[in-house]
Amino acid sequence: MYSDRTLLPKECLRLCALGTLALSDKPISYADLANSVRHFMSHMMGPSLDMMGSSLQLLKLEGLVKEDTAKGGYSDAQLSLTKAGHDKFIELMQGNLRDTSGELSRLIMALKMRYLHLLDDDIRTEQIEILQDVCELDLERVLALREEHSNEAANFTGWLEMEVKRLEQKLEWLKSLLA
Repeated sequence: MYSDRTLLPKECLRLCALGTLALSDKPISYADLANSVRHFMSHMMGPSLDMMGSSLQLLKLEGLVKEDTAKGGYSDAQLSLTKAGHDKFIELMQGNLRDTSGELSRLIMALKMRYLHLLDDDIRTEQIEILQDVCELDLERVLALREEHSNEAANFTGWLEMEVKRLEQKLEWLKSLLA
């Protein structure tokens, strides 16, 4: 993690893999897990995932997943989450967001939303409140920009207005998650 507890890109991969295993009620083959993570990540960030294979291999080495090869060889191995893996999943789910507009922040928000229901109520509520705070800061920033540049070209002011509406809608939606 960065010093502000924001997730690094490789930690987003780990969160996606651990969350995928946490969602499943049964072990998942390495190939299916890799495909699932690759599919989600490439649709959120684009197809460039050079570190995908090594990141998933590290989960085994760190004891975050266990591998069952009882049904065959390496290619048939089934992966499941360990207690340490579940604890790491919870830790990663509590990583911070710097804003909600950047590509990495969008990915982190998507991962949080995808796995939010797997958290205990108090941690889930805390995470939603953090997301609301970040969204409010983004909205304040764009509102200030809109005010400062209100007399500029319509393309820019129109875009700012669209951003304000998007952030207001996102904030209202986040608030509805606690209702």
